[in-house]
Amino acid sequence: MKQTLLDKVSIFLLRKGFTLKNLTRACFDILARKNSQILLIKVLEDANSISRQYTEEMNAVASYMNASPLIIAEKAGDKLENNIVYSRFDMYTLNLSTFVQCIDNKFPFIKRGKAGLTASIVGKKLKEKREELGYSLNALSKKLGVTSRMVTKYENENSEVTINKAMKIYDVLGHQVFSQIEVFTQREQGESKFETAVSKKYMELGFDATETKKTPFDIIAKKDKEIILTEVSDKVNPQLQSLSKLIEADNLVIFKKKKPKDIPAMTKKEFMDFEKANELVKFLKEF
Repeated sequence: MKQTLLDKVSIFLLRKGFTLKNLTRACFDILARKNSQILLIKVLEDANSISRQYTEEMNAVASYMNASPLIIAEKAGDKLENNIVYSRFDMYTLNLSTFVQCIDNKFPFIKRGKAGLTASIVGKKLKEKREELGYSLNALSKKLGVTSRMVTKYENENSEVTINKAMKIYDVLGHQVFSQIEVFTQREQGESKFETAVSKKYMELGFDATETKKTPFDIIAKKDKEIILTEVSDKVNPQLQSLSKLIEADNLVIFKKKKPKDIPAMTKKEFMDFEKANELVKFLKEF
């Protein structure tokens, strides 16, 4: 089931002009890029099967890559409905149909949270639509089954309403009065997370850095626009180079015994001897 969904997502993105990298045994299954838009996608049959550890790592990596992290799934316990945005550990979760609509810039306005299904009204737009249609406050309140004071509240604030109220408003005023859920938002870069000497050295050189466990690299580091994907190993993950190329990042292998061929590599001692960030960047650019 997951593989079928993964194939459908991949084929759709290719048809839409995205360049893809499919990964195995990682916290995300697809890295997709089209121009400046980068997506990190985890595909699941059931979104409830993903752990918080996976979503936290996926969010951290996405923030360094200026990417939008998403979960695409068939269900989260129950079936995921069309045109509704769900959340799993604070990550947007949606079914394939809704994802397709979003890629076509048709964003949903209904989300499921702790309060159930809700939608957010844009007060200014509701007032403009009411006046455009020639409704008084009292006339609109009767159509919506609320008080005129409540309509005034809707217009003066960006209110969140239940699905039942939202559908009444939708039937009278249309979808334009609701706030679309921009699922392709980028996450703010979190604090650096480091335990090893290599990631600490990146910090000393002025980079932000975080260590990963479920990606083809061990550390992702960033300074200004420079991104470096680093693997600390003698066995190079074959996905590393193509992944770094897709996001226009540099890659580095810090080897312990045997130097990898045809890629930027150095010993841990050589790496620890760098004193300035631009010296490291120069080495990577000249390779």
